[in-house]
Amino acid sequence: MNGQIPVEPAGLAAKIARLVEERGWNQEDFVRNAGLNRQTVRQILQENGARRLRNGTVSRCAKALSLSVNELRNMPLERLLQRISASPAGADGARRLYDQATQPELQAWIERNPDRADRLSPEAIDELLSLQGTGGPLTSFGVEHFVELMERKEQLIDKVHTIAATEYLELLEQLVTLLYEKVQPYRDRQ
Repeated sequence: MNGQIPVEPAGLAAKIARLVEERGWNQEDFVRNAGLNRQTVRQILQENGARRLRNGTVSRCAKALSLSVNELRNMPLERLLQRISASPAGADGARRLYDQATQPELQAWIERNPDRADRLSPEAIDELLSLQGTGGPLTSFGVEHFVELMERKEQLIDKVHTIAATEYLELLEQLVTLLYEKVQPYRDRQ
């Protein structure tokens, strides 16, 4: 199976290409936002995906477009276009973060890292804003520390989504259950 789900490649690639166009991104913007290589992006955008798209590729495209994989695969293009045009792009999220940042360290981090700030999810933005305050976690541990944790968490979740769509779902489930039990050591012991 090689991590692929049978789909009509041209249909999905064409849908992704149209959504990327709606975002106003060029090929390089999409490479940067999706974290894909240029050849893959070229095949999606210019050649309408003559090959099947791997689950990881679809997952990265969905995330870059602020959609779930299920939405990207199954929702009609017209509805997705409405959502894309109505939802703020990453720069608007970074602008909201900057506007609501009261801590100078957070504002300075945004100014130094505009691309990374653009890629933060709305949830990550809310979390960063909640960590502000005199003597708060952002002051104690630094903005970079928390942003790195959020980025690592999102990368891990992307990998889990990719693995969950393969024949390794059962193994993933066993591993997650084992780890979950490790972080809940006193739940059943009494």
